[in-house]
Amino acid sequence: MLQDAKPPHVPEGASAMTILVEWPPGDPGTPPHRHSGPAFGYVLEGEVRFELEGEPERVVKAGETFWEPGGDVIHYQDGNARTDARCRFIVTMLCAPDQPMLTLVEEEELAQRAHLRAPRPVG
Repeated sequence: MLQDAKPPHVPEGASAMTILVEWPPGDPGTPPHRHSGPAFGYVLEGEVRFELEGEPERVVKAGETFWEPGGDVIHYQDGNARTDARCRFIVTMLCAPDQPMLTLVEEEELAQRAHLRAPRPVG
């Protein structure tokens, strides 16, 4: 078993979508966003910088898993943590019906919710 997670909710009528993400060295990844349902990932190669609202930033390495609850939680980072190698990961998302799989978060909302973000690493 690679992962055993219990998401707080699965949208009724959800569909599952699995994607392969590949970031070149140093790629910052997708800007802050949220998903309409939970997402479950596995890093195939390299290292992913991963940060969810309310949790400290962390690095997920090849062979490790991650997940996020989706819904209202902002996903701040999913970029390549390395500048000398690419990263590749697979994500399966449970998407709410008639909603996009991913929605970018506007700067105004990020500012309003800044108090919910975990402290940033120094340096």
